Amino acid sequence: MSASSGQPPLQALAAEARSAGKLALDTEFMGEGRYRTLLCLVQLAVPESSGMAERIELVDPLAPELDGAPLAALLADPAVQVVVHAGRQDIALMRRRFATEVRNVFDTQVAAGFVGLGAQSSYESLLAELLGIRLSKSASFTRWDARPLSPEQLAYAREDVVHLLELSSALERRLAALGRLDWAREECAPLERASDERDPDAIFSRLPRVRGLSASARPVAHELVRWREQTAAREDRPVQGILSDSALIEVAKRKPTSGGELGQIRGVPAASLRRRGGEMLQAVERGRRLPPEPVPQGAQRTTPRPEDAALVALAEALVRARAGDAGLAYELLATRADLQAIVAIRASDRAPAGDASGQDRAGEPDVRTLRGWRRELVGQELLELLDGRLSLSVAERELQILKRSPR
Repeated sequence: MSASSGQPPLQALAAEARSAGKLALDTEFMGEGRYRTLLCLVQLAVPESSGMAERIELVDPLAPELDGAPLAALLADPAVQVVVHAGRQDIALMRRRFATEVRNVFDTQVAAGFVGLGAQSSYESLLAELLGIRLSKSASFTRWDARPLSPEQLAYAREDVVHLLELSSALERRLAALGRLDWAREECAPLERASDERDPDAIFSRLPRVRGLSASARPVAHELVRWREQTAAREDRPVQGILSDSALIEVAKRKPTSGGELGQIRGVPAASLRRRGGEMLQAVERGRRLPPEPVPQGAQRTTPRPEDAALVALAEALVRARAGDAGLAYELLATRADLQAIVAIRASDRAPAGDASGQDRAGEPDVRTLRGWRRELVGQELLELLDGRLSLSVAERELQILKRSPR
């Protein structure tokens, strides 16, 4: 099968997807040596009208003549379920390349965690577990940006969607039987907002040792981040190849005013100094002219305290017990950072947790474990445990969760 770039196939596929209410999606891409990942191939599948097979189209997003409007409209149609596997990056790439929203996402990897399978299950493992199908993959690390694509590459790409709709149907049946289909859909909903757009302010906040910068150095670092992003985008190079994070922090600290001073800073490559030294110094100067920028007090992260370790372990025991009872992947319920945040705030602020309806949310961190279906399953109990209104005990080598009578 050759990659399709003509409008008629996409129009026909869009009509069939709307009729069926489903579309399977996968992509091939390359990120090495680029500022942004390059979308190289789009694999689509829809059920045939007979319901016995799939119609598959391979779309070449690099083809200059491609009219992607039918696909963009299809992805944005909330009446069509878009099925992916581990599809966060696929969705981000599609949103950017085709300037569209992606609605009604169902991710089979996410769904697998709600039926007792691993939260990071591979596509191949799920096909084997649920459908008894085994794939032999061989072309994953090929040059997807080269043209023409080889028959091996096209066959590999086609396999990524040929069973995806069947897999999603099997998972939906299991989820419905367990009463967890709505949970899985709730968990998939944030994928609609997946993006690979780069926010300079967010990048600045994640720089190593950024909180150690002085108030006068922070605006310099901000300007250097903006300059680095613009330069990397213009040259289509990875940002770390323009100026590494550690070197950027050092330049912001020292605020050099000449090429000689800039050249003395460890980590600034000689080639970058020759090609971009002037621009870098201009960015430093722009930052020097800005008002000082104190570290925001509200940005302080909750630091785990040694004395909280026992409570975190106790909270983890409760979460693991509830995950085991429900047959859910533990990773779906909480991370250690979630539990540390809950424990730290409840230990320092003994405000009431509120009743079981969760109307009073005083003294609660904004973590996923205390929202939505997770709160229903274990979040409220975590708060009650930390407030002394629930206790854990062991009987016959099993953890027992006991409600305490109100005093």
